[in-house]
Amino acid sequence: MVYLPPHFTETREEVLLEHIGRHDFALLTTHGETGMIASQVPILAERRDSTLYLQGHLACGNPQCLDIYAGREALAVFSGPHAYISPSWYTVGPAVPTWNYASVHAYGIPRAIPDKEWLRAFLRRLSERHEEREAAPWKMQDQPEPFLDVMMGGILGFEIAVARLEGKFKLSQNRPTADRPRIIAALEARDDTDSHGIARLMREREA
Repeated sequence: MVYLPPHFTETREEVLLEHIGRHDFALLTTHGETGMIASQVPILAERRDSTLYLQGHLACGNPQCLDIYAGREALAVFSGPHAYISPSWYTVGPAVPTWNYASVHAYGIPRAIPDKEWLRAFLRRLSERHEEREAAPWKMQDQPEPFLDVMMGGILGFEIAVARLEGKFKLSQNRPTADRPRIIAALEARDDTDSHGIARLMREREA
């Protein structure tokens, strides 16, 4: 469970799903017989019959596959932008440095899917999602079938039925109203995308 002070808690499902879609390279964590294990996994989210499902794949050699087969609870963390916040930006002191960030945690029981046709369809959707921004998109269906068979034989598909979804958007909500425009302006003056991402999220909430 993530620590969720009320003023940083985000419960709006549309906001949480938008975040998952934007930051879909998740940290998947399980706790099995050999202890905790984590893998970075590209995820597709799909809603069916009012349930949110997270779909992904792991290399068969990854010991985390054992936890997937065993159906042990999994946690997928979708980390968004984050930025250091200087107390020099505040109008009121004394104050200390902090960090603003946005993250969504999804909990659920994973299910291994050894079905080859399911895996093929999933991989095609996953590649098409990320290839759509390329000038000359790579297409799975254009690859030699024997090559695809070998590659798919080395991975395990899985699906997690999400039982709990938690969002923590720490965006200076606990600061005086006069401080937040100053924080946004300072973040926008930086030259890194994470600071700009936090500024964007803060502006959305100020509006």
